[in-house]
Formats: sequence, C-alpha cells, structure tokens
Amino acid sequence: MWTRWGWIEAPPERASRGIDLRREVLDPMVRSMAAETPGVEMLLGWTVMRLLREGGGFAGVVARDREGEERELRARLTVGADGRDSKVAELSEVPVKTYPHNRIAYGGYFEGPPPKHSPDGLIWFLDPHWAAAFPTDSNLTFYAAMPTKARLPEFRANPEAALVKFLADVPEAPPIRESRAIEPVLGKIDMTNRMRKPVAPGLALVGDAALATDPLFGVGCGWAFQSAEWLTEGVLPALQGGESLEQGLERYRRRHKRELGMHAFLIHDYANGRRLNPSERIMFSAAARDPKAAAILDEFATRKIRPQDALPRALPRALAVNVRHALAR
Repeated sequence: MWTRWGWIEAPPERASRGIDLRREVLDPMVRSMAAETPGVEMLLGWTVMRLLREGGGFAGVVARDREGEERELRARLTVGADGRDSKVAELSEVPVKTYPHNRIAYGGYFEGPPPKHSPDGLIWFLDPHWAAAFPTDSNLTFYAAMPTKARLPEFRANPEAALVKFLADVPEAPPIRESRAIEPVLGKIDMTNRMRKPVAPGLALVGDAALATDPLFGVGCGWAFQSAEWLTEGVLPALQGGESLEQGLERYRRRHKRELGMHAFLIHDYANGRRLNPSERIMFSAAARDPKAAAILDEFATRKIRPQDALPRALPRALAVNVRHALAR
C-alpha cells in the first residue's frame, strides 16, 4: 500500500496473503461445489419474478425460465444472494438505507510484466484518488482506478487510455505501459452504497444483497461467503427443529450487524470522495514507519479484525510512533 508517507508493508510473517481470481474462474468453481452438494437442485436460467407470501411471511418464489415457463418454489426460508441490485431484496421491500458514493471505478485485465511484489497486490491511496494493481490467474494483472467523479470526463472519453495514464503516473508506477489490455476496460459510475435489513419473516439476505459497500476495499466476495456461513450457523437449529426460524434469523441479524456494522460505517464515510481524516493520516504515516503499526493496519484493512478491536490498538501505537519520528527529526 502506497501513501504519501511511503510504502506500507506488514512484516512477511504477519502479512495477509490472498488469492486473486477472475470471476470467470471463481464463479464456475462455486457453482460446481454447489451442484455437487447433496440435497441441492441447481436450476440455471431461471429468474425470480415474485415472492410467495403466507401467514405474514415469505414462503418461496415464483421463477420463470427463458421460454417463459413459470414455477413455484416453496420453502421455509428464502435466501436472496443475488448481488448489489438484488431482485429478491427489491421484491421483499425490506428497509434499506443508501449512502452516496463520489468516486468512479474503471479497470481491466492486462497481459505483460508482473508488478513489483507480485503475486501480492499493490494499492495507492493518492488522497483522495485510488489506484491498484492485482496480479491474478493466467499471468494477468487487473489494473484499477477509482478517482473522484471530477475525473469522469477523461475516463468516459477513452477508458483504456485514461486508465493507462492514471496508473503510469502514480509513484513507483507498475509496468502498465509495457502491458496490453486483453479485453475492453470497463467502468462503473453509480455505486451507491446500500445497507438493507438482512432478515424478514421467512427470508434472509446475504452478500451484497444485504450490504453493498464501496468496492474500493474489495470486501464483496469475502463478505458474501462469510454472511452465508453466519446465516447457516444461525438458522441450523431451527431447520433441525430445535427452535423457531424467527430465533435463528434474529441470531443472524445480530451477528451481521456486530461483525460488519462498524466496517460499513467507515467505508460509507470514505466513499463520499473525501481526503484522509486526521486519524487516518496518523495511522497511515505510522504504518509506513513501524512494522507493528503496519501489521495492525494490515489486519484491519483485510477485515481480520473489526474496527472496534483495531482502533484501541492502532491509535495509541500510531501516536507514539509519530511522536518518536517528530522528536528524531
């Protein structure tokens, strides 16, 4: 992670390591695992048209295939896992809060020399702009830019040229000019943050259907898998007959809020396109100067620990590191 105070890199023994896979690789893997799970019936090409209601709650869906045939799928629990623009969430009319987003996102896959520190990803906090280089499968690199909307005209005019120039101009730039785009550079302009109530009688939302935040932080797929696991753990006793489904859904709702609520608050706050605030500058500058401060920031930024657990550790150390740095000057 580059900041104006220098590179932030956690000690190798404490740094987070991840795997960047393209969705065209990841999605088939997930579908195959689901299809091979006992009790799962996969229906491809069907679209949810309506939700079934019964006794004050939801009782399944009406789906339509490509030929126009409709089918009722009844269930004790209906799960919406259909992304940021969730049709299930829309049909359920669960309460939703929206938060503005004042950055744009453009990115594409490039073939060429690997960036520095590959296979680890690199990000640049350019305050307030943002850029990234993520080595991925097949020896490709995903280059991304998320500047404020003030830069929209140049990206809209020529997305690939604007992306290449943007990444080539960052400090210690990656080798994007020596690389070739293997597909058109795509952009997204409207990324309004949405926070929905994740449960209703007989219904639950997971992933972006429940909480769609600024993609700058790359939490979408991770939170989708995590929230699905929390839902499973929450409702399992009910589905086994040990308690009511309402109890299980309430357990899931509480955990979803406890684990992700403060993360979402901070992400939504930064999504308005603002510059780093004093606390963030203190923590970033300390992390660039001190390995232990960098390790704490790494744990927080990769969502291994919640903000309420990270900040009491990060801020005191960051203050001490910056005071020592000031006195040594």
